[in-house]
Amino acid sequence: MKLVTYLQDGGERVGILSPDGAAVRPLPCVDMNALIEGGDLAGAAARAGEAVPLGAVTLLAPIPRPRQDMICLGMNYKAHLEEAAGYDAGAFAKEKPVAVYFSKRVTEAVPPEGAIRSHPGLVERLDYEVELAVILGKTARNVKAAKAGEYIFGYTVVNDVSARDVQTGHKQWYFGKSLDGFTPMGPCIVTAEEIAFPPALDISSRVNGETRQAANTALLINSIAEVLEELTAGMTLLPGTIIATGTPAGVGMGFDPPKFLKPGDVVECEIAGIGVLRNTVE
Repeated sequence: MKLVTYLQDGGERVGILSPDGAAVRPLPCVDMNALIEGGDLAGAAARAGEAVPLGAVTLLAPIPRPRQDMICLGMNYKAHLEEAAGYDAGAFAKEKPVAVYFSKRVTEAVPPEGAIRSHPGLVERLDYEVELAVILGKTARNVKAAKAGEYIFGYTVVNDVSARDVQTGHKQWYFGKSLDGFTPMGPCIVTAEEIAFPPALDISSRVNGETRQAANTALLINSIAEVLEELTAGMTLLPGTIIATGTPAGVGMGFDPPKFLKPGDVVECEIAGIGVLRNTVE
């Protein structure tokens, strides 16, 4: 099923999208975090309310306020690793095919059709990164790769917006990726049973209608299963944890000359089976 968070009559609600995407049925839970942590999606779905036309509500990010920083993977597609090293070898080159992890602060995720903030005076090189985000559904500790799929609640689309000048200037990525308005998310969460594991989904981005990125999530260097096994060998991951799995080649810094974002640009991030996440730079 597809799950959304939305505003209706001034209140934030969680619901199930109809198969045709034209309506939403409210669920009896406080928010998406509570739904995930409750561990009883089937029970909640059985108590869903009457359908409301989607046009009568305003979509928010599926998890507007994650309980923890997002866990992200850097340079997890071979072609993106090569383009990043070409832009700034000192900041992005790596010698071994080991996973590169970093965290991203998300005070409030940007909703579908929401604004990507350009931060004039602070950011000069604003970039986009379409990514498949994995959302855990139960506590994960010492997970073996063969069992990794059992821990996944669902998937969504994330745009890991990045300030390249801030990112490379600080020689680490946290600040340059964590500014307000830098985490568009949505348009929904597709629950795990709807997508075969491991996901092999077409993933793409467009800027003002021009295709910039086009790949498939089957091309991840470090798979979701491998990542979960490695992280949980020494770290407990809680329900609702979001893991952004990396972006394919075609980001703005990868072009010659670079194609960074500017106010007014419309960025569309799309993953097959999940949907299109559209945002405008302001």
